[in-house]
Amino acid sequence: MSQHPVVAFIGAGNMARAIIGGLLENGFAPQNIWAAEPDAARLDDLAAQGLNTTTDNNAAVAAADLVVLAVKPQIMQAVATDLAPAASTHQPLFVSIAAGIGLDALDRWLGGNAAIVRCMPNTPSLVQTGASGLFANNRVNAVQREQATQVLQAVGIALWVQSEAELDAVTAVSGSGPAYYFLMMEAMTAAGIKLGLSEATARELTLQTALGAARMASSSDVDAAELRRRVTSPNGTTERAINSFQAGGFEALVETALTACRDRSVELAVELCKD
Repeated sequence: MSQHPVVAFIGAGNMARAIIGGLLENGFAPQNIWAAEPDAARLDDLAAQGLNTTTDNNAAVAAADLVVLAVKPQIMQAVATDLAPAASTHQPLFVSIAAGIGLDALDRWLGGNAAIVRCMPNTPSLVQTGASGLFANNRVNAVQREQATQVLQAVGIALWVQSEAELDAVTAVSGSGPAYYFLMMEAMTAAGIKLGLSEATARELTLQTALGAARMASSSDVDAAELRRRVTSPNGTTERAINSFQAGGFEALVETALTACRDRSVELAVELCKD
């Protein structure tokens, strides 16, 4: 887009500040970014970067083309309900990064007829390598979709899904996904130590291997299965390890885990959107 939207953040926690940092690095003018937050220390830090800061959520909404709702899901109803008059008067695009809060509930709390995008970012957004899934309600126009893409791409990739239900699958794959890789890193480091490596060596080798594998996979023109085959020599060391993983039901376990995550995401949506 030729012109950046004015963006307001309701809540200035870790994810909001990560997105703000990405926007600044991508050329957004700090004077076109607002942050509304009750924590004075956070506001002072953002004000020092040239942002507009306020403790008045409605003032931030009144100034913005796009409003990022970055508060905890448990307080989203109270925050959104308070914003309803400003939402009706100024009609910005709302982008919610709160897990489990559906579009219908958000629209109801915001007073109805709001343009809303639900987004599921993940924690690597904190280092600008995030992955976000997005879905919009039918009041979001093409320009607003591009604005939402622009904001989320500041911290990684932003992919639109075809249905709101798919955001539960996004949660299972990428939203919670970093924790799966962290668990694998823990296990590999611990195994390396048991095999005789120092803790520092096992950790550094594990992290660099994870980084290298991800970079290879993301830059390759073939899929992960083919990359695995290329490094798995017949009757070699890697094949022995892979066979051990598969004998333990590795693929089925991953599917079970992601399905459990998806199901919990669905349950949370029901719990959080009762009213």
